Amino acid sequence: MRHHNFLSGVLATALALLLGQAANADAPAGADLALAGLDPIFEKFMQENNVPGLVYGVVVGGQLVRVKSFGVQALKSNTPVSADTIFRIASMSKQMAALATLKLRDAGKLSLEAPAENYLPELRAFKYPTADSPKITVRDLLSHGAGLVTDDPWGDRQLDMSERDFTRLLEHGIPFSRAPGMAYEYSNFGYALVGRLITNTARTNYTDYVTSSLVKPLGMSSTGYDIAKAPAGRRATGYRWENGAWLEEPTLGPGVFGAMGGLSTSANDYAKYVAWVLAAWPPRDGADGTILRRASVREIARPANYSLIAPPLASGDCPRSMAYGFGVISYNDCLLGVHFGHSGGLPGFGSNVLFVPNRGLGVFAFANRTYAPASRVVREAVNSLVRSGAFPERPAPLSTALQGMGAAISRIYGSGDVLTERTVLAMNFLLDRGAPLRNQELADLKVKLGACQPAGPADSDTAMSATLSFACERGTLQAKVILAPTLPPTLQTLEFTAQK
Repeated sequence: MRHHNFLSGVLATALALLLGQAANADAPAGADLALAGLDPIFEKFMQENNVPGLVYGVVVGGQLVRVKSFGVQALKSNTPVSADTIFRIASMSKQMAALATLKLRDAGKLSLEAPAENYLPELRAFKYPTADSPKITVRDLLSHGAGLVTDDPWGDRQLDMSERDFTRLLEHGIPFSRAPGMAYEYSNFGYALVGRLITNTARTNYTDYVTSSLVKPLGMSSTGYDIAKAPAGRRATGYRWENGAWLEEPTLGPGVFGAMGGLSTSANDYAKYVAWVLAAWPPRDGADGTILRRASVREIARPANYSLIAPPLASGDCPRSMAYGFGVISYNDCLLGVHFGHSGGLPGFGSNVLFVPNRGLGVFAFANRTYAPASRVVREAVNSLVRSGAFPERPAPLSTALQGMGAAISRIYGSGDVLTERTVLAMNFLLDRGAPLRNQELADLKVKLGACQPAGPADSDTAMSATLSFACERGTLQAKVILAPTLPPTLQTLEFTAQK
């Protein structure tokens, strides 16, 4: 399944899923203008890439705050795309297969570190490329580390392969690209194996297991693996652009390769999934998910394979690191920070989703043109929203330990002597820089800033580090704090800076 650019619980808040061509509900303050600014971005993308129809959605804080559609879902009927038009989302299906596998893992029915042949007996006859090759593990299959060859576009044409034909293929044996565990190499065949693994372990077809354990509990009533069962009047027809004209693509499936790319869904339905995934962040106390543990949802985004550098998609983009997790690609860059997503491509369709969990933000788009490079426009849309300033990172309150340390730091500054709070200093503190030098720095700061007091609520980097701000007579005092790994809490780092 082509993926462009190389690549919890029930919802924390009720979803305000809105029907129609455009919807806005409870968007962050000042966000309306930023959201409206996405329309020309997607319209330009459609024109430049000859896309007949497209729908995009923006999920923030558990709600679909904008959904907008353009063009037509079928050229013959000239039916416009809507938020309920059903598109094939191709490789974005891999997320569901990965989550279903983790649900079985959580139930004690499989191990990610076990040889996959424990659950797929046909693999026992595989001839590995070298005598010292390790056996393929379940984790290898989920993270594309099994040594199988990249199989776009071959895999895209296998969606309707029967279980019997797949068994014959496995029994005949397959060639390896390299030894397992040596590198990332995207494999649709590997995710077809994940589908068979789910079927064997759950003792029901993977489509039924994913539907009963994830799709239905999420209320995704328009989502499924058999596009022929979707209402005909709501189905998007897939096209390719060839010789200046749109040509209708054949519809494949369902079949054994559907685990890698067989899902179809609507924007209104998919928003429920996006909101549910984002609701797994941040880690917290309280009741856990009833569909899947929040920690297991977060696990799909944890890099599980070799890290790479992704090329910029547009001029001015900052470099991105990337690594495959389980059914999603994890990224880190200077604008969005840690984020993850995946593209989907089939004959007739192109799609993408991007999650920015620290902002509670998700953007997705579905198009009905072969391999439409939706990842480019979705990233451009997310970058635009973040640059607007209307979608800030969610604040992380200070831990109890940092709150207590803030009071101690205030007393240190007030007295001008670090030794007045010696009991909170870690053993390295005075060894790294002695009390006389630190006290002289305090005296110099007091000349610049005068008396200071805590500036109010602060956000932390982690439960062990933060930059605390103090309002002063002639500016602001900032204190970079890192606690030592000790109980009771102690200061290993305290660095002051003055801001006028």
